[in-house]
Amino acid sequence: MAMARSSSLVLVAFALLCCYASTVSSQGNSSDGFLSCLTASIPRQLVFTPSSPSFTPLLKSSIRNPKFFTPSTVRPLYIITPTNASHVQAAVLCGRRSGLRIRVRSGGHDYEGLSYRSVRAESFAVLDLSSLRAVRVDAQAATAWVDSGAQLGELYYAIGKASGVLGFPGGLCPTVGVGGHFSGGGFGMLLRKYGMAIDNVIDAVLVDAKGRLLNKNTMGSDVFWALRGGGGESFGVVVSWQVKLLPIPPKVTVFNVPVTASQGAADLVTRWQQVAPALPEDLIIRVVVQQKTANFQSLFLGTCDALLPVMSSRFPELRFNRSDCREMTWIQSVPYIYLGSASTVEDLLNRTTAESVFSSGYKATSDYVRQAIPRDAWASIFAKLAQPNAGLMILDPYGGQIAAVPESATPYPHRAGVLYNIQYMNFWSMASGDGAVQTRWIREFYAFMAPFVSSNPREAYFNYRDLDLGENVVVGNVSSYQAGMVWGQKYFKGNYQRLAMAKGQIDPDDYFRNEQSIPPFANSR
Repeated sequence: MAMARSSSLVLVAFALLCCYASTVSSQGNSSDGFLSCLTASIPRQLVFTPSSPSFTPLLKSSIRNPKFFTPSTVRPLYIITPTNASHVQAAVLCGRRSGLRIRVRSGGHDYEGLSYRSVRAESFAVLDLSSLRAVRVDAQAATAWVDSGAQLGELYYAIGKASGVLGFPGGLCPTVGVGGHFSGGGFGMLLRKYGMAIDNVIDAVLVDAKGRLLNKNTMGSDVFWALRGGGGESFGVVVSWQVKLLPIPPKVTVFNVPVTASQGAADLVTRWQQVAPALPEDLIIRVVVQQKTANFQSLFLGTCDALLPVMSSRFPELRFNRSDCREMTWIQSVPYIYLGSASTVEDLLNRTTAESVFSSGYKATSDYVRQAIPRDAWASIFAKLAQPNAGLMILDPYGGQIAAVPESATPYPHRAGVLYNIQYMNFWSMASGDGAVQTRWIREFYAFMAPFVSSNPREAYFNYRDLDLGENVVVGNVSSYQAGMVWGQKYFKGNYQRLAMAKGQIDPDDYFRNEQSIPPFANSR
């Protein structure tokens, strides 16, 4: 049914393209031309300009990092809120016709805000996909179609409503948009059992730079490969995704065990590095290290009775016992782990950014660890995390299914040999300053960690985007492939060239572009 609808929309796009091609000379390149073109094709109430009373609230509605909502922020000329794929096609075609680029926002969690702002002064429009958020679950087939504007919480909620024994291996934060999460990789508490979100994507619907509506077969294998972890915004607008749902037991067990530095946190984290990646795939234990405390957070696909002997034999140092266990359904575990013990399943449907969250800016970056960090280094790490204005570390263990997938199977290459991923974050109150002190702490801590993490390249996770790793250089109106290697090989290692070749196939003129989009490889034109 979805593909039948897609076929009719392709005809709409073709008609639009033919019409636009015949009138290019009469309109010229201007933002006014974009607006007149667009409002001839989609309802006027779906297009917002800065003069509209709704423009600023809409722009702010899914900005998750308020440091990118200041008077100096380069903001869009227009925000378009499509309600179907034909509106997306019209926006792309009108943008091409008028010379106005488009950025795409699904959930607004881009760590550098590149889905709704530009670092450099330029004119652009934002496609806000928040009205494209349908989730259609087929429990019998164990699949689902989910629109890019849906948030992870909405996807999980729909799965939980349809079945008590199916789940999906995405991230923890329920307000993260599906479009950005899937296109960058996506992992969470099921990564060791079922790998990443992209490992379980089986189809996608893409609007390319020509306004065509394409599926897995019509976009070609290289582009479909690239969408799943290479950053979908580089290749077009992914409207929806089809995913495979995975079996989950009726009961799972979660725990959170805090250990302070005085209780031996450095010793336990040192030991955890060896234990966590080698545990049974049904068990994941991540660690959040903040100030002088390491919180060991876990999801086990089974009962407490089954978990207890595993913990006593594999990680006795944690002194885990029955009182630490919390049994529940998988869908109950999703808000419990991220939002806390007082949360409910219905909280997964809350799309809004709390004002308390919007008052805090943050800076983040990432690393991968392939050799265990020595105990004396962990002592120094805990000392640095106890400093004033210090940030935190989130350690996600690998091994299991995420490591079983070959590096070249998807653009995401951080697989076999990785012990764990590190996310560094630091926060500050927007009312008290611009975050310069906290940002400097992140950069200095990142430099301190260099001897203990991967190298040549120093690997990084695309969904934890960091412009400190490098930015595109535009040469002749096309992003430079060579300049992009500086950051591209850190995110994608040897897959960077294949991504650039896929970009050259689907968008050789580099219409879909931002400060860290994939450049087109010249030889693929």
